[in-house]
Amino acid sequence: MGTDSARVLLERAATLTLQTGNLLNWGCLRKKCPATPGEEVRDCIQKTLTEWSSKIGQDLNQEIPEVLECTVAQAIEKINPEERDELKVSACSALGVAQLDSVIIAPPPIEDGTSLSLEYLQPYWQELENLVQNKKIVAIGTSDLDKTLLEQLYLWAQVKPNSNQVNLASCCVMPPDLTAFAKQFDIQLLTHNDPKELLCEASFQEVLQESIQNTKAHEWIPLWLLRYSVIVKSRGIIKSKGYIIQARRNAS
Repeated sequence: MGTDSARVLLERAATLTLQTGNLLNWGCLRKKCPATPGEEVRDCIQKTLTEWSSKIGQDLNQEIPEVLECTVAQAIEKINPEERDELKVSACSALGVAQLDSVIIAPPPIEDGTSLSLEYLQPYWQELENLVQNKKIVAIGTSDLDKTLLEQLYLWAQVKPNSNQVNLASCCVMPPDLTAFAKQFDIQLLTHNDPKELLCEASFQEVLQESIQNTKAHEWIPLWLLRYSVIVKSRGIIKSKGYIIQARRNAS
């Protein structure tokens, strides 16, 4: 019955917020371990949707919420306040903390032939700056900016980026101009191995269709994806990691 109820909810809601909770509580998500970042996202969305739909009751006479909260209770894990000082955290309400240590923004891929501009980044960066000024985040950083764009952002921004992630696939050696600029302005250069698009529209719709059959999966579009982690500072051990995804339904 759960899948039928889930289908009804998904056909009527306008927004879906999916929260995986701590993936370390799931065990290994697929036989091939470690999975690529893209496979990991797909796996945990599928597992969360499947578990969530199996727990939905039959009583759908009550009002259907505009925003569906899709999560699995046993995977959610709040941080013990006594341990907070020893941990480096990158997500607030999901983990029951007042402040994040670091947030890195990764803009979505843009059409071929156009390059990312400062104007595109500015509204997102201003939101992050507000969160820093309101003591919700300690430090903010960027992902995949070249030296020119990082410099433009740095000169314009009130709250300066303290880090920039560089994709390992695009360079085995850090570009010298980027390295020199980062060193001069004390910006930490980090590396990552995510694909350009961690979760594309087609992939999200596919996993929705696989988890809850016959739903109008083609109406759902992912808006943003947040990956968070909790790391023990002194030892670099990952204590918790997970994803929060928001999607919107475009009713035809």
